[in-house]
Amino acid sequence: MITHFVHQSADGFIEGPNGEFDWPVMGPEMSEHSLELSGQADTLLYGRKVWDMMSFFWPQAEQLDQSDHTLRYAPIWRESPKAVVSRTLTEAGWNTRVFNDPADLPDERMILFGGSALAASLTERDMIDEYLIFVHPVVLGGGKPVFQHPKRFDLELAESKVFDGRVVMLRYQR
Repeated sequence: MITHFVHQSADGFIEGPNGEFDWPVMGPEMSEHSLELSGQADTLLYGRKVWDMMSFFWPQAEQLDQSDHTLRYAPIWRESPKAVVSRTLTEAGWNTRVFNDPADLPDERMILFGGSALAASLTERDMIDEYLIFVHPVVLGGGKPVFQHPKRFDLELAESKVFDGRVVMLRYQR
């Protein structure tokens, strides 16, 4: 089972026009939910671009950010099994398996964090079972959309919830 966990702006973008990702707010309720979800996964899943960002930040996170979320999540990230899908990467470190083709992903409970290109590929192959879309109260006015060139498909709303009085989670199932 693959769950796609993604932050998006109110106008449907995962990053701003210049690639900015400084707008998601990780309040205490959302942080707690994120920590819980990560603990339920067999594997944390990334595409190459997000992997590069995560593998730079989380190994040294405590030196870069002293927020409660970072201090609690950093050890979870380092210890969790991870997978990255990349055509060019051969090894990744940090308890991470590398897959060149999404079709080779094992049948495990995986959480895909961000990654519009990998999410698009997995969506096209009907490999994502659940979408957790966290809508933040910001309008970016352009950028990279959550869904890149998707084929049409129906979703069923399984849950909605407001975190920290500002972020709306929409949990859809296929």
